[in-house]
Amino acid sequence: MRDQRAHQGAVPHREPSPMAGRRPPWLGSNAGRGPGGRLPWLSTVVLAVIVLLGTNVAAHGQGREPLGAVGRLLLVAAVAVLLVRHRHPVVAVGGTCAATLVYLCLGYPYGPVFVAVAVGCFSAIVSGHRRAAWWSLGLLWAGHLLAAHWLYRWLPPDGDGPAPWGQEAFVSAWIVAIVAAAELLRVRREQWAAARSEREAAERRRADGERLRMARELHDVLAHSISVINVQAGVGLALLDSDPEQARTALTTIKSASKEALGEVRQVLESLRTPGDAPRAPAPGLDRLPELVEQAAAAGLAVTVGTSGVQEAIPPGADLAAFRIVQEALTNVVRHSGSRTADVKVVYGGARLLLLVDDEGPAAAGDAGGSGNGLVGMRERAAALGGTVDAGPRAGGGFRVAAEIPLFSGRGVSTPRTDATTEGTT
Repeated sequence: MRDQRAHQGAVPHREPSPMAGRRPPWLGSNAGRGPGGRLPWLSTVVLAVIVLLGTNVAAHGQGREPLGAVGRLLLVAAVAVLLVRHRHPVVAVGGTCAATLVYLCLGYPYGPVFVAVAVGCFSAIVSGHRRAAWWSLGLLWAGHLLAAHWLYRWLPPDGDGPAPWGQEAFVSAWIVAIVAAAELLRVRREQWAAARSEREAAERRRADGERLRMARELHDVLAHSISVINVQAGVGLALLDSDPEQARTALTTIKSASKEALGEVRQVLESLRTPGDAPRAPAPGLDRLPELVEQAAAAGLAVTVGTSGVQEAIPPGADLAAFRIVQEALTNVVRHSGSRTADVKVVYGGARLLLLVDDEGPAAAGDAGGSGNGLVGMRERAAALGGTVDAGPRAGGGFRVAAEIPLFSGRGVSTPRTDATTEGTT
């Protein structure tokens, strides 16, 4: 068995109840209650003062019913209901429009009461209750039209005539302006919210990608080094009495591998603690293949390395991915193969880099397979660069890992080049 089986755990997902956390639609939402969740007392009191004083000024010269106690009470009611405009915007817009309609039907003068209607409408539309705002404004306009042109005979003041249609044009224009401005503000706020959500999602994706990268680094470093340590520990235990010198060599290898692993783990953890800082040590690349060969030899694996094509500078990301793929492939041979030899080929193709890691097999006796993270990590590294990794048994026996990684330069994809082949054996 090989390191091919990925454990995919499924976390059961329970759908929330359709009624969970829902509020009656006419109540609106608790969102946007203002700073600290307090009622907007100050702005409402200021609005009430403006409406009362402005209406007294507007009453002169309109020939309407004098503003008495009932009129003032209706004006206060039209403004007071706006106290709940953040908590219950539907109640606010419906209440202020109803109080305003009664106020107008009783023949009181026009004035800043329409400002209260505008505030209620803005609160409802911006919070997403557009239909409630439209219905409230529509009923206000229809009720005013009916009272001003058909019911005026039975409504105060006595002897009043129908309202001029020019006045209705002004009221209609005012309502249309309120709705248009509120809708414009709603659209802008939705755009701001969408942009903010996209920034937050991008930040989460970046953080997730960084965590995944570090997890792959830690897995590759630890899996390779611990595999070497495990093999050498077994050798040391077996030869401790019969061949102390060979056991000493195994312990020396364990010390060297553990020291290197600690250094690389420390480097990854330092970058985790100080995000955004440049790493203090260069990332490993294919120039460190001889070190991998030495570590594999210490674990009892003879590795042959061959290269072909023109060796060119490899981008850092591709270089690191290539090194980790070869490292993981050799780790799998040490852990899961009965073969004590492996063959590594690095093919430079100009626009791409091809890696082949072969062993003669068969699977080690009693091997039950790995967790699957090794092959998954190799595929993720290659896919992040637009490449692929294929792993599986060879036709003639044994196992092969084949990885293809595109190479990009600052000027785009380099053109393929073919030159003489060079072979090196370690």
